[in-house]
Amino acid sequence: MAYIERKVDSLLEELLDSSGAVLIEGPKWCGKTTTAEQHAKSVIRLQNPDTREAYITTAKTKPSLLLKGETPRLIDEWQIIPQLWDAVRVTVDERQEMGQFILTGSNSVDNQQIMHSGTGRIARLRMHPMSLYETGESTGEISLKALFDNPNLDIDGVTSRISVEELIFAACRGGWPAAHIAKSNTAKLNVAKNYIDSLCATDISTVDGVQRNEELARAILRSYARNISTLAKKTNMLKDVVANFESVSQSTFDSYLNAFQRLFVIQDLPAWCPAIRSASAIRSGMKREFCDPSIAVSALGLTPQILEMDLKTFGFIFETMGIRDLRAYSQAMRGSLSYYHDRYDLETDAVLRIANGQFALIEFKLGSSEIEEGANHLIELRDLIREYNKYEKQVPLREPDLMMVITGGQLAYTREDGVKVIPLACLRD
Repeated sequence: MAYIERKVDSLLEELLDSSGAVLIEGPKWCGKTTTAEQHAKSVIRLQNPDTREAYITTAKTKPSLLLKGETPRLIDEWQIIPQLWDAVRVTVDERQEMGQFILTGSNSVDNQQIMHSGTGRIARLRMHPMSLYETGESTGEISLKALFDNPNLDIDGVTSRISVEELIFAACRGGWPAAHIAKSNTAKLNVAKNYIDSLCATDISTVDGVQRNEELARAILRSYARNISTLAKKTNMLKDVVANFESVSQSTFDSYLNAFQRLFVIQDLPAWCPAIRSASAIRSGMKREFCDPSIAVSALGLTPQILEMDLKTFGFIFETMGIRDLRAYSQAMRGSLSYYHDRYDLETDAVLRIANGQFALIEFKLGSSEIEEGANHLIELRDLIREYNKYEKQVPLREPDLMMVITGGQLAYTREDGVKVIPLACLRD
């Protein structure tokens, strides 16, 4: 089957040209190995049961033997043999050449098992499940980069080609490559369910060698799913879990959450805390998010049919899908996402900052009836920054370069107040 080009392909090439090795990390099944194979000249698969024990034995004696091969050499699931991290770093130093190795991993690096961070030798590349543009459901007529380059870009009349029902199905299916190539709709939806089965039965324990309870893992995922795109506190989610698992302590709950984070399943948004209000006025907790909306859908046992009748719930899932896509589209610009919310209930769903200092204020609104409310939030926050700058002359805050309401609707346009209204299914990098 033909390879589906990913947004990180060009970025991986750039990193190989400027670093001795590149680590591709991200959730299982998001396509890391397949993408890496397109750029590698030789491959060693550490999870292959036929050769795994032999590789582990070799690594104990002389790990550098596993690094021999045409470059770039792909070391798939490198964390199975943690010694290889330092072996790669040393080999890169010795060869003094770029693009020697590609490492893939579904777990975050455990610093206790390596001697050196790899800084200056091993570049890191985060990979995400497929965006709507990568699955072919977004037209891609509106480029995020083009908007930052020219905030006055004319987008009026650009139209999405998918309905709300199709958008709901895309969220339930998720951005998993296996789901994209599955033939039937039932098979497509089963991929996310199978992902959660594997996650809770196996991965939650193998990530750090701590044996964990499968049913408790599922309960914690369900609680998290009920609170996605909110500022729910961990203590409140724990209360939800304790209703069915009375003996769960806060430390146990945190242990499961940390494991999900190491597996890149939980990817919360931090707060954006500019100095426009007192520190005590700005909420600083994490906004709860998954790497893909299908995790929330499957954890809650939802279906496209259920969500078609419950658009309020889908609104939260839609925001998670939007966050996933923005992460993918902004990678080449070194984008980072956060949110803003203060005790006066002034908020914006997302703040996207890129490497050159530009930033966008973003609201996610599923339907057209909510666009006015979302745009007002953005304008109010921009005006708050302007008011602050009237009195702060020495270090004024940058005003937002973009204000966008990302919708599940059909039509893109620019409002008179400058806010861009953009269907999610029209965006690309």
